[in-house]
Parts: sequence; C-alpha cells; structure tokens
Amino acid sequence: MKVRRSVTDQLKRTMLCNAAAPSGVSRSVVLKEAVVSEEISVAMQAMETVSAQTTDLGPFFGLPTKVKDLIYQLRGIERLYDWQETCLNLDCVHQRKNLIYSLPTSGGKTLVAEILVLRELLCRKKDCLFILPYISLVQEKVRGLASFGLELDFMVEEYAGSKGKFPPVKRRNQRSLYIATIEKAHSLVNALIETDRLENLGLVVVDELHMLGDGSRGAIIEMTLAKVLYVSKATQIIGMSATLGNIKDLQTFLKAENYTNDFRPVQLKEYVKVKDAIYEVDPKEEECFRFSRVLNFKYSSAMQKIDPDHIIALVTEVIPTHSCLVFCPTKKNCENVAGMVCKYLKEEFLQHREAEKAVLLRELRDSGNGSVCPVLRRTVPFGLAYHHSGLTSEERKLVEEAYSNGVLCLLTCTSTLAAGINLPARRVILRSPYVATDFLKRSQYKQMVGRAGRAGIDTEGESILVLQDKDRTMAKSLVCAPMENCYSNLMHDEGKGILSLVLSLIGLNITHSMDQVRDFLSWTLLYVQQKQLCVEKSLWKVVQQCVDLLKQKDLITVDAHGESLQVTKLGKATYKGSVDLTHSDELYTDLAKGLEGLLLNSYLHLLYLVTPYDMISQCKPDWMIFFRQFTQLSATEQKMSGAVGVPESFVARKAAGQTVKKNVNMMAVRRMYLAMVLFSLLKETNLWSVADKFQMSRGFIQTLLSSSSAFCSCVLHFTEELEEFWPFKALLTELTRRLSYCVKAELIPLMEVAGVMESRAKQLYKAGYKTLTHLANADPTVLSKTIENLYKKRANQIVASAKMLLNEKAAALQEEVDDLLMMPLDLPSQRLT
Repeated sequence: MKVRRSVTDQLKRTMLCNAAAPSGVSRSVVLKEAVVSEEISVAMQAMETVSAQTTDLGPFFGLPTKVKDLIYQLRGIERLYDWQETCLNLDCVHQRKNLIYSLPTSGGKTLVAEILVLRELLCRKKDCLFILPYISLVQEKVRGLASFGLELDFMVEEYAGSKGKFPPVKRRNQRSLYIATIEKAHSLVNALIETDRLENLGLVVVDELHMLGDGSRGAIIEMTLAKVLYVSKATQIIGMSATLGNIKDLQTFLKAENYTNDFRPVQLKEYVKVKDAIYEVDPKEEECFRFSRVLNFKYSSAMQKIDPDHIIALVTEVIPTHSCLVFCPTKKNCENVAGMVCKYLKEEFLQHREAEKAVLLRELRDSGNGSVCPVLRRTVPFGLAYHHSGLTSEERKLVEEAYSNGVLCLLTCTSTLAAGINLPARRVILRSPYVATDFLKRSQYKQMVGRAGRAGIDTEGESILVLQDKDRTMAKSLVCAPMENCYSNLMHDEGKGILSLVLSLIGLNITHSMDQVRDFLSWTLLYVQQKQLCVEKSLWKVVQQCVDLLKQKDLITVDAHGESLQVTKLGKATYKGSVDLTHSDELYTDLAKGLEGLLLNSYLHLLYLVTPYDMISQCKPDWMIFFRQFTQLSATEQKMSGAVGVPESFVARKAAGQTVKKNVNMMAVRRMYLAMVLFSLLKETNLWSVADKFQMSRGFIQTLLSSSSAFCSCVLHFTEELEEFWPFKALLTELTRRLSYCVKAELIPLMEVAGVMESRAKQLYKAGYKTLTHLANADPTVLSKTIENLYKKRANQIVASAKMLLNEKAAALQEEVDDLLMMPLDLPSQRLT
C-alpha cells in the first residue's frame, strides 16, 4: 500500500523535529552540531526518497476523493465491483508493469483503464494515449472524459478521421490525454518518437487488444506497441482483451502480466432455437444443448410463411417493456426483419412513448434535409429501427440515443453494432449463425451475446441463436469450443505491415542497419510466433526482402556495404502521410501530373486527387448517370477529366451502350465517378439528394466522404515532406476541413465539438449559439430546455466538450506566444568590447 500524502507530511515533520531536537547526553555537547547536521542530512535524504516514491494523492486508489465523487456524479457509479478493486490493487499495477486483462463484454473493463489513466495524468504528471477501434467510440470517449479534464485540469484531445495535430502541441503546464483510433495512434507515436517526446507518454491503453489478429489494422496496433516497447521502457502498456486461447503469446510480446475474470454484472443465459424448441447452452451436456421450453405463440399459416424462424414470437416476449437487439446476417435483412415485425405488432405499441417517437421522426427528417428513410418512417412509430452502415452517421447517432433512452425498444442490426458501441439489451437474438455467407467466429458470437443484460436495469440477460438443423453441429463448436487464438498480422496481405514497419523504423532513425532492424523485430508479436508464421522462409529472409523491395521502390537507400540504411524524401513522405506503400508511387505521379495543369476554379480536380484508392474497387459506375452528370460540368472541368484519362467521348459511348475500342484506364474512370459524387456533395451539402442523383446508398456516400477527408489529411502530410508539392499545402488544408464537415461554413465551428452533428448544429445556430465560445459558455440546463430532444446529460457533455476544445485552442495559442517571447538559449554575447 502506498503511503498517503498526509502520512508523508507527518513523516517529514517528525524526522526534522527528531533531527533538530537537542540531545540530553552531556558527553555529546561537543559533538552536538556535527550530530544534528548529520541527522538533518539523513532526514532530508529520507524525505526526498519518500517524495520520489510517493505519487499518492489520496484514498481513492492513490487519487483524491474528488475523482471518486466525479465518477459518481458523471457516471452514477457509487462503488467498484470486487474484481475492479482487485485489479487496481495488483502488485504489477502498483509497480507499473504492463498488464493485459480479460473479461466478458459488459464486465466494466473500461473504468479500470480510466482510473489508471487519471492516476498517470494527476499523480505522475505524464501524458496518456487511449486507443479505440472506431471513430464513433473515440468521439463517445472524448465526450465522456471532457468533464473530467475540466474538473481535474488536463486536456482531452481527439485523434480520429481528419482530427489531430502532428506532432501534438507541447504543453508546459498541462498534461494531455490523447484519445485515438488505431491508425491515428500509430501516427501520433511516430510523431512523438520523431520529436524525441515519447518519454512524456506515461501510459498507453489499448481497448480490444485481441484486434492484433485483425488484418491490416492488427498490424498497425502491433507496430505501434512494438515501437513504444522498444523506444520508451518507462511507458506502461495496459491492454483490454476478449478471452483468448493463446494469451501467453501476447504476454511475451508485451512483457505483461495477465489478469482474467469471468465476472458479469448481470447473469447471461445462452440459448439456441431449433424449429419451435428452445435449448439452453450447457457445455457440460454431451450434446452441448439442454431442452428448455417450446415457444408458446399462435402462428397463422400466412404468418408462418413470412416468419418461419419465429422472430416475432421471440421479440414480443420482451418488447416494449424491455429492450431487444436482433442481429441479422446482411444489411437488407435488417430492414426486412424490422418491417416484418411491425406488420404483426398490436396497436398499443404505437401509444408507447408516442410523443418522443414523433420527435425522433422529426429529427430524422431534419437530418435528411426533409427526407426520411421509408423503412424508418414505418417502423419508428412502433418503437423499432434498423442499424447498419447504410445509415448516415447522423441517423445512426439519433437511433442510438433513442434506443439508449428507451424511446426505441428494438433494433435490427449487423454485427458492426456489437463491436462499435455499447448498446445493451434484455434479450439478444442472433437471426442466423452467419455474417453474410461466412459462419460466425467464436469471438464475434461472444461479442454479440455479450450485449445481453443491462447493468443496473436487468437482473439477467439472455441470448437466443436461431439455428437450422443443418447448422447444428457447427453451432456446437461455436457456443462450446474454447476461445480462438490471436496471431500477428505483420505478414498479412503479402507482408504489407512488415514492409511499412521497416520503412518507418529507418525513417524515424530507430534503426540504421540490418542488424538493428533484426534487433527491433525481436520486440514484435511476429517474432514470438515465428515458428507458426514464418514456415516458408525465415524472419531474417523476410526482412532482407523488405529492404530490397523498399530500395527498389526508391523509398530507402543502402550504402555499398549493404549496412547503412537511409530513408529517401519519397520514403519519408510515405510513412509521414501513412500512405499505403502499394500506392505511394501512384500518388506521387498523380500529384506531379496534377500540378502541370491544376484546375483551381473548381474543387473537382483536387477531389479527384484525394479520392481514396481503396474505394475505387467498390464503385461500379451507372453510365447514364455518369454521362448526365458529366454534361453538367463546365468546359474546364470536362477538359480536366480528359487530362486524367476520362474523356467525354468515352463516357458518351458507354452511356449509349457502344463498345469502346480505345484502351482506357478503368481505375481512373471509377475514381473520376467517385470524385463527381464528392463534388456534388460539396456543392449541395445534402447527402440524400446526392444519393438519389447517383442511385447510391447514403451509407456508402457517408463512408466515401469520411474516407476522403481522412485520405485528404494523409495526402496533405505526404505533400508537406516534398518541396515540389508546396502549392498543395494551403489547398488541401482547406479541402480537409470542407470534407470533414461538408456543411455550410457557419456550422463548422459548432461541428468541431465532439458529438455535434449537422442537425444539432443547425438547432444550436438557430437558437443563437453561433460560435464555439457561445457553446462553451452555455448553461446546460437552459440548453436542454431550449433545444428540442436534448437530454440534460447530453447537454452537459456538449458544453464540457466545447469548453475543452476552447481551452485546447487557447492553450495552443498561448504556447505560441510563450515561444515567441522566450529568450533564446543560444543568444550571442551582448557585452560591448
């Protein structure tokens, strides 16, 4: 147990008093001064030792009682669960060793991480990095922690999409908590290493650590953590993970202890349904399933045809009194199931919270500038909605809020909801054991069923997996098998991860020779698992090939002896811009060619240059629409399209159904089509009308917009490293801002606040809250009464986020002022000779 501050003070006082007290032994009178001075010296040393070791500020896990009060006030949490107390008091936590802890979904993992973050910020006065998998989770966390930052005097900075400063603003008097997506966290760690500031980062927290095994994003997590481990031995790493079969590999990689607990605040009962019988999942049973009951619901023959899986029976057992999530295998299925359930619900469902549902529909209509999805128009009055990537981010936010507040009682959703946000339910139904055509992985299944049971509301939660007879055997292994293993993804996709890792290691001066690269790789998960993953060729051979390929691509240079490795300007631009190595030459060529005849009286040319390469394959142009939109372009815009390889004659022939003999680069054609979608969007700022015009789903257009704003930010960082591209800096800075918000200019300052979407910004602007300063100084009580359907808790979060953003901007300006006024350390001598 650490010594409390009050005890420390007492100890200091007692030591000094003891040391200064006159000795009663007469013989020592002569030696009195020597003894006293010696004892004072010992006492002072003891005091310094105590002060150095004690970072304890109070009784709440080393934090002041104010933190405990804030957790109660802002989260409603009065006391911690036993496992949370145990975990926070572990020796390895006190000794600041790395830790991986695993619990079921909804076990309260995040609060432990947040308390450790607060301890690092307040007690050790170090910055922290919190890594989350999705932008929506980053924004939710920024909103949730902004109030803590204001009360406890630390900055909360958002690194997601196109947001985030590289390197981060250096703050002299305040600590920062960076909340980042996986990709942004990697760029941030790179920037801190480059500016020699990684030592200031005291703690890195990774949520969903098992995503190390998740393709290219897993590779980025691994690169980030390996760099932290290698460069800053003093930085602690805490990982929250689902239960894994090979957690020992992750422990070896992170040099971490492991804490596991199967605690759930609400008991979960898992069931499967075959025909009209429900079985409880019991791994102890030989068959894995134990008969529980038969569904008691009268189906007409017509109804049986429409709903052979008895979804209606399963949901009406719990709604509208309790909430229910129905996970469906495809987006279309989500909409169909929501529509089908509505047909058979009784009239009384319409009366349940009728006024609030009317407000929700009105807000959905406002968010779509007068348009509302026909499926939602039909389902919302019954308290139902669907939730998948086909919704705009604003619709998604409205649906989530309404469900959280009990206005909606049922959501039909795809598996992304299980991973993306915390929306629990009394009952979770899995419509099928498939995601699209792939059979569910055990980790996906656990994440979905983990949403069942809401702490503080339900006494138990239940999940029901709907099975066909043919899937019964596979389902057994799904619900009863041990957890999956997690493997390094640095070799994923033909080794893209390890290639980009080696490039950034050389670029950041972490390694200068092949031996140093080899040494660094011994700090990766890939090294721990090389026996399983490097079967065809050794890890050393893989590294050798990476270096050869990087040299071939002109991203690095190698001296005559093959020893000294240096990054080229193009290589530096590639890793600084986080540009995919397969596209770096292409991007350079496109930008260079673009400069030769850059069209500046329209955004079209710039939009073409920042349309992400990885979205091109998802686009299949409708030639009639393409031609119609093409003819509406100005003569200079059409000329620019011809210059990038998409002439009008080609589009006209395709629209007329004629064959085209001339060879045309179809990648350029598709990219131009997507650029025209973005161009329409910037002109109209109405997602619905653009979706209608191009006959695309509004969810796809939303994804295109957010991917383009993130890629625009990457291209900006890429061009900043290459002098020949100097004109792009100013142009892309403004374009990134326009793409990030895609609204009228006056709404942008309000939408910079975490969680404020377009329709909310319009409401605020209309009510007189026109600037960030207005919002930061608003009274949350007045705000929630003035703005329709704005709950007090959300109003508090919005005001806190606005205050935090205002502080952040003011602090950045203050730092600039301080730097300008600071006396240079290398000032030449001022003495007159």
